[in-house]
Amino acid sequence: MAEQVSYVDHGELMKLARSFEQHSYDLESNLKKFTAETGEEAISDGFGVLTESEEVTSAYIDYSTDVTSAMKAVYTHLDAIGAALKEVTRNTQANDENVGSLFGHNGGGK
Repeated sequence: MAEQVSYVDHGELMKLARSFEQHSYDLESNLKKFTAETGEEAISDGFGVLTESEEVTSAYIDYSTDVTSAMKAVYTHLDAIGAALKEVTRNTQANDENVGSLFGHNGGGK
């Protein structure tokens, strides 16, 4: 039976971390545009001040607020995943170097 070897490609892990952070940034940017187009002021301006429109305006504002809150939670979570992956990368890299030094490797590939 072959021995299994565990290997972490630090470069790939950092690339994955940056990907999560980039998606978080993109989502946050799109949310800012969404909020500008669907925020309370934009919705109120769009429906006017007719008595009949108050219920519709209120429903749209509630919807916009709910979507904004949910998307903020998503992009915050994506950013936290990216940060955690970077920390894992730093920790595994330090651990690899420490284990390597135990076996006489100095990090220079020897």
